[in-house]
Amino acid sequence: MPANDPFARLAQAASFTVTSTTVTDGAAWPPEQHSSGLPGGKDTSPQLSWSGAPDGTKSYAVTVYDPDAPTGSGFWHWAVADIPATVTELTEGAGDDTGSHLPANAYQLPNDARVARYIGAAPPAGHGPHRYFVVVHALDIPSTGVPADTTPAVLGFTMAGHTLGRAVLIATAETPA
Repeated sequence: MPANDPFARLAQAASFTVTSTTVTDGAAWPPEQHSSGLPGGKDTSPQLSWSGAPDGTKSYAVTVYDPDAPTGSGFWHWAVADIPATVTELTEGAGDDTGSHLPANAYQLPNDARVARYIGAAPPAGHGPHRYFVVVHALDIPSTGVPADTTPAVLGFTMAGHTLGRAVLIATAETPA
């Protein structure tokens, strides 16, 4: 088990597949998926496709989390709740300020920068490589019921007893000293 595994203490869940035309599992984020505060960064959310979710899936949530951030609690970059079970893809850039490219009824929660959108990778200079867990959560409920202004941590707590499966892709980023 790698250090800072965000799922180590959660209940086991079935595995299914998530892929991306934006980034390959284990590879570095392209510059567009970095924070706009870094050279070339555009805060553009990745394209995601998933398949093989467990039977009984009634909705999905998508999260992007950096457990390596020097905060003691990691850093949530993106959280989308209430994606209908009929949806199996988010387009690149769906996590913009408007959320207009998200499926009907899906919504973004404020990330740790307190904005309801995707915010790109921005590890501190010289801090070493960071991992970004891009996760599609298959849920046994059609709606999480969490308010749109809640935190991704509360979303995670709410999903804990309703998670049927997780599809995980890990991207990386590092800012040289």
